[in-house]
Amino acid sequence: MASVSTAAAVPAFARASRADTAADAGTGSARALANFKLAVNGRDHQLAVDPRTSLLDLLREHLALTGTKKGCDHGQCGACTVLLDGRRVVSCLTLAVAAQGRAVTTIEGLANDGELHPMQQAFIDHDAFQCGYCTPGQIMSAIACVNEGHAESDADIREYMSGNLCRCAAYPNIVAAVRQAKPVMKTASRD
Repeated sequence: MASVSTAAAVPAFARASRADTAADAGTGSARALANFKLAVNGRDHQLAVDPRTSLLDLLREHLALTGTKKGCDHGQCGACTVLLDGRRVVSCLTLAVAAQGRAVTTIEGLANDGELHPMQQAFIDHDAFQCGYCTPGQIMSAIACVNEGHAESDADIREYMSGNLCRCAAYPNIVAAVRQAKPVMKTASRD
């Protein structure tokens, strides 16, 4: 069996960023920060962060919006789903600077004057969560699923929610919650 060196097993782009980080740590030099304005949940923020900062890390570490969860950090679980201009994105794979000039909505931005969003209420009504870790990402993705027109059948809902994983297997309850919230969301959008 051939042995593989650790350096060879790590992709070149990862080796380069690790080398840069090590060089920065050794010399004490600081990277240039990206200055930009970001609208999150209807509120503007002026920020200066490392340009490599993910939207997820910016939300959690710089803006203290911890409702968006860090799950796999590889875009595979959906726990970090947020809305960017109304479309769902996995924030762990989205650079924060790429969100400049766009509206970011997190789970914290859904309630309106203390009244839960219809999808949040439907998740409660149908007990569409157990441990609750994936719930914020599930709710954000479910809202997008309805808004994108992908909630016409249970099969559609399951298909278009398949990027959000739930280790507790609350999937049937999640589908029921989406079905309940859909007509309420449609009515609210007409008002």
